[in-house]
Amino acid sequence: MALQLQTKLILASASPRRREILAEAGYHFSIMPSPAEEIHDASIPLEELCELNAKAKAKAIALDHRDACVIGSDTLVCLDGQPLGKPASREEAIATLQKLSGRTHQVCTGVCVIADNMVKCFHCISEVVFKELDLATIEEYISKVNVMDKAGSYAVQERGEMIIKEFRGDFQNIVGLPIKYLEFVLQRFGIEHR
Repeated sequence: MALQLQTKLILASASPRRREILAEAGYHFSIMPSPAEEIHDASIPLEELCELNAKAKAKAIALDHRDACVIGSDTLVCLDGQPLGKPASREEAIATLQKLSGRTHQVCTGVCVIADNMVKCFHCISEVVFKELDLATIEEYISKVNVMDKAGSYAVQERGEMIIKEFRGDFQNIVGLPIKYLEFVLQRFGIEHR
């Protein structure tokens, strides 16, 4: 059953990148960063882990906003089956980029939409191929991009040409929100963009 079109839309994320993607798609929404704690468990498959975190984020906001449609999202960078989170230090960021150098890795975004007791979770996986990076290039990249709040210590949309050879799959997914499929899900929930 579709919801009423006037249902309020909430993005349960502080990510400016997700906010930009949703706004550019033409949606009117509120931003309420979720207080949910992310699960960090490498034994859980990547896509399942992203969906679990997205669901926890959406649920935490939906509990107090039962009249709204809430979007939760979680993006992880994964190399050789190991998730790479946000770096805790500049040194960790450098080490992460050195690991990614010359390699192909996966970026998975899990999304959960909750409204009116309906829950829909999905995920999208893209691949990113890094150039061979020397330390000077890594340090130059870090000096130009704030990597501390980014999974995998990089942002494809910020100076990506310095470090990325190519990507395969949904570009918006790599940025943090696979908007094409999200639009399809939101339509099923009765949410239309302008």
